Amino acid sequence: MTLLAIIAILFIGGVLAWLSGRLLGRGSRWISLFSLLLATALLGRYWPDFTAGADVGSGGELWWDSLQLTWIPRFGISFFLAVDGLGFLMLALTLLMGLFGLIMTWRDIRFRRGFFYFNYLWILAGVIGVFTAMDLFLFFFFWEVMLIPMLFLIAVWGYEQRIYAAIKFFIFTQASSLLMLIAIVGLVYLHYSNSGQLTFNYRELLSAQISPTAAYWLMLGFFIAFAVKLPALPVHTWLPDAHTQAPTAGSILLAAILLKTGAYGLLRFTLPLFPEASVAFAPVAMTIGALSVIYGAVLAFAQQDMKRLVAYSSVSHMGFVLLGLYALNTIAVQGAIMQMIAHGFSTAALFALVGALQQRLHTRDMAQLGGLWASLPKLSAIALFFAVASLGLPGLGNFIAEFLVLLGSFDSSRWITVVAAIGLVGAALYALLMMQRVFFGESRGLNTDATAKEPVIDLNPRETVALLSLAVALVFLGLRPQPVFDIAAPSVAGSLARAEAARTEQGTVKAPTSIETATRSGWPKSISTGGESL
Repeated sequence: MTLLAIIAILFIGGVLAWLSGRLLGRGSRWISLFSLLLATALLGRYWPDFTAGADVGSGGELWWDSLQLTWIPRFGISFFLAVDGLGFLMLALTLLMGLFGLIMTWRDIRFRRGFFYFNYLWILAGVIGVFTAMDLFLFFFFWEVMLIPMLFLIAVWGYEQRIYAAIKFFIFTQASSLLMLIAIVGLVYLHYSNSGQLTFNYRELLSAQISPTAAYWLMLGFFIAFAVKLPALPVHTWLPDAHTQAPTAGSILLAAILLKTGAYGLLRFTLPLFPEASVAFAPVAMTIGALSVIYGAVLAFAQQDMKRLVAYSSVSHMGFVLLGLYALNTIAVQGAIMQMIAHGFSTAALFALVGALQQRLHTRDMAQLGGLWASLPKLSAIALFFAVASLGLPGLGNFIAEFLVLLGSFDSSRWITVVAAIGLVGAALYALLMMQRVFFGESRGLNTDATAKEPVIDLNPRETVALLSLAVALVFLGLRPQPVFDIAAPSVAGSLARAEAARTEQGTVKAPTSIETATRSGWPKSISTGGESL
């Protein structure tokens, strides 16, 4: 019942925040903070002994907790929630980033606060549902729940072109969602035709017997929907506009959480449900990932708007995730999971810093900025840390993630990996260029508040503590990544087990694709089996 309680707390907290804003005109922020803290405390109950009493799933993964209730029995639909190591990591990322976004933008919302925090908490509730739903109809339901509130966040509290960005976001995400719904219904129908069993249960659909051609087309339906959310080239065009026009809290949720739902969907559903089709499609997916890395870096380098620069950097970094997932081996997938977490921390911090700059200087245009280190030393120093984290500085979580992705994918496709590695150079260029233009060099005369004509105020203690917390987390991931690998290992093995079997049948196995295989072949024990840390 813990999973249901977490979701219910966020849903109810959102409603209470809305009512508090409408009836009392205050209190909505505190209700939101209390709801997130309570949900985080409940999630923490899984931590002390996360393998005790685990249920072994069809693919070999360990389920820490599950809840299954009858919902629509006529169509084989149940309210089925479950969490394993991968799900726990994503839930922790969701709630922590929800708290970070709330704290960083504590005083930013000036109107309709109750409705804002209603949408904010409902986005988080929808994402929690996406990361825990084991019924495909329920998964689609939560997928839609997280999209609609984000639409309102952009359209109501965004910047000048917010309506355009919100409509573009809705068209891309809704069209891909409907494509995924068609694929879900098609999978359920084919399974019913062959077995006589009507069900949307993920575990039962793993055994669906469908033709290779049908499986390939159904796989594409899932892949496109998740690639749009990731986002990957060429279905990424909604992201820069959505990030640029969204309020700071919306950008934080988009970068840190919503993009990860696409990667999670690929690893949780696309690869296990369609292993043969995924193996056949892997070279195409890896190519898309490598091209996304290069394209995102090039476009980020060309931007003048700081928010658009960070947005395009997300396209580049999430390209590494796609590359790692479809390398179909443990090392690369573990790197992709680490990239999801590290990217969530670093990019959320960068968007928060850009939002803090815009609140103080009323511009994001790098051509108008410069020499800010003298007037904003704390903000500038923290921005430098997250900029070098984004480019993959050794000793931080982003470096571990990208190194493992490249290491694991190299044996699957050397030339694609080489192309993707060039993106590391691009990351250094746009990250350091941003630092040079904004924080060093000559001042452009924007070191005073444009309205009060007073010196701008550096980061306050609330903002400093929130940002330093993410910095410490990135250092921990870089120096001690083993806990993340240990938690994710059973989930990775379960998701890759069927793909490994498919590659074996096709005679295309080139790299270890499960924990046991990785251990036997001498791959790093610390990643695959929980041995000595890196």
